[in-house]
Amino acid sequence: MSLSEEKLPESQELKSESEEKQKSAANDDGTMSLTAHLEELRSRLIKSLLAVVVGGFISYFFLDEITHYLTLNVGKLYYMKPGEAFFTYIKIDIVTGFLIALPVIFYHAWRFFLPALTAAERLVLGIIVPVSVVLFFSGLAFSFFLVLPIALKFFLGFGDENLQAIFSFGNYFDFVVMFMLPFGFIFELPLIIIVLGKIGILSSEWLKKYQRIVIFLSFVIGAIITPTPDVFTQSMIALPMIALYEVGYLVLKYILRK
Repeated sequence: MSLSEEKLPESQELKSESEEKQKSAANDDGTMSLTAHLEELRSRLIKSLLAVVVGGFISYFFLDEITHYLTLNVGKLYYMKPGEAFFTYIKIDIVTGFLIALPVIFYHAWRFFLPALTAAERLVLGIIVPVSVVLFFSGLAFSFFLVLPIALKFFLGFGDENLQAIFSFGNYFDFVVMFMLPFGFIFELPLIIIVLGKIGILSSEWLKKYQRIVIFLSFVIGAIITPTPDVFTQSMIALPMIALYEVGYLVLKYILRK
């Protein structure tokens, strides 16, 4: 066997290592295979779930205080089934844990959908994550302190001396969660508009073109979400949506110049 034949396997090993480095470099440039994307998604989902578990562990020690604030608008609650109170406390703990872990969840969500970031884009991501969290919690607070009391007052208005309302602990908590969550996502509207404008899907001209339709749909959504038929309550939903839409429009037109 010649010396060149002995060195041939070593050269092949060096070549394969070089190819792996090139693949790794290609990955750094944003060209990831489907398997790599799925692996990244799995990793980020696990990290997000772990954050929820940690958040639930923290909220467990404040369940009484959390329940007190949730029931401020209705006072005393009842449970109709033996396990209703127990399982409702578990749901409160999970939902609160999710809210505590929200910054981590938003970070991994944005990080997954914006791979291969440049230095400037990483800076933008550092702004997007806290802003998205603030907007989401602003929507929840707006719903809980302003809209929810009006909705409950409307429902309680059907009672009289012969018909009194008795709220079930579990049903009341489900109602509050389903009522508040849409507001959290609605308040993400300007951020979604800005991101879509940044990647070229939306433009300020398009937003201006459909401005009247958005105003009409905002009042339609307000009428659907709010249980009360009066225009005032519907406007409490529609006007913030219109204002958030306009914020996204102004940012696209005057700051991003799109």
